[in-house]
Amino acid sequence: MVFLTSPTEVAKVRLQTQTQTHTQQRRPSASWPSVAPPLCPAPSASLEPRPKYHGPLHCLLTVAREEGLRGLYKGSSALLLREGHSFATYFLSYAMLCEWLTPAGHSQPDVFGVLLAGGCAGVLAWAVATPMDVIKSRLQVDGQGQQRYRGLLHCMVTSVREEGPRVLFKGLALNCCRAFPVNMVVFVAYEAILRLTRGLLT
Repeated sequence: MVFLTSPTEVAKVRLQTQTQTHTQQRRPSASWPSVAPPLCPAPSASLEPRPKYHGPLHCLLTVAREEGLRGLYKGSSALLLREGHSFATYFLSYAMLCEWLTPAGHSQPDVFGVLLAGGCAGVLAWAVATPMDVIKSRLQVDGQGQQRYRGLLHCMVTSVREEGPRVLFKGLALNCCRAFPVNMVVFVAYEAILRLTRGLLT
């Protein structure tokens, strides 16, 4: 999965964080004004910032051209660590919560139990995934200019040393607020499809 999703993660993070202008125009110094004004002043539109990437496909092609195929897999080690233990937490916590929320004499919880179990499973998964998600994003953005991090461990140590351990949990509250309703819907749909397919097969 990481082999397929890493390039899309790179494009997503680059598009979300791009704030640099593609072409910058130098302004004349106030202390040394130009001797003569330009004969044909540039239109005001040319002074507006232009994004480097114009969309996901353009971003992928630009990264591949400028940084090679390795650029499309920056942060893949952090992505692998994020996905491994977060999915393990995700499905294990869902199964355990469903078992606890199943009424006596029933084989599975009702729809409200599934909603609660799915939402909590999503929150728990992001709780353990956020540290590696932060490192992954920093590695994927790194290299736009001077490369700062030598790898996953160097990025983690540098980030914690400069910003404290709390840096590893940046965005956790937002991730959890998103994860709860999203995974409520995910698991209700999942259980509904399972019941439908079992009904069709029997």
